[in-house]
Amino acid sequence: MNDAADQPQLNFQEASFLLSAAKLPQLPKDEGFEVAFIGRSNAGKSSALNELTHQKQLARVSKTPGRTQLINVFCIDDEHRLIDLPGYGYAKVPTEIKREWHPLINQYLRDRHSLHGLILLMDIRHPMKAMDEQMLDWSAAIPLPVHILLTKCDKLTRNHGMKALHYVQKALKAYPDYFTVQLFSAMNHIGVDELKRTIHHWKHFAYDKKDNDTQ
Repeated sequence: MNDAADQPQLNFQEASFLLSAAKLPQLPKDEGFEVAFIGRSNAGKSSALNELTHQKQLARVSKTPGRTQLINVFCIDDEHRLIDLPGYGYAKVPTEIKREWHPLINQYLRDRHSLHGLILLMDIRHPMKAMDEQMLDWSAAIPLPVHILLTKCDKLTRNHGMKALHYVQKALKAYPDYFTVQLFSAMNHIGVDELKRTIHHWKHFAYDKKDNDTQ
């Protein structure tokens, strides 16, 4: 079997902003390959996208967590997209928006056929909160591969970082084996190559999982 490293690689540096969507029908045509990023509002989602694409301003890093409640779409090329989903868990987001958020995200994860994996970001100092577990439960039920980024690992010593990693690895034993986790720091450029390898693996080997589920 060919290894993902032998297959054509995505040029993440070519990513550019395409559109923002408040509703699923506003998204691009449901074909090709998408990877979505989601996490708590202060988990460092925008910083991770900027680090992945080597672009400082691709995803705006807001000083107001939870400010963006739209689905932002970035195109790598005509067939490949990165999806920035609204952050969750910020107390100052209006209640009405919170009520709309759950069905919007659940429907996107469940019904979007071009979605081949979910990057779930957690602040390494506060992993596996209730909404993080909700994302894992939704994804397991679809089924949809999940890769967790334990962000801001530069904030901890290596020893404490490894303890947090092992804690999440233990928690993931209750989930499918295609749920994985790694350490990540946009500030110190830690973990971006591993993230790229995961996305490339999904691109070349993850198609059958969702295709078979719809047959």
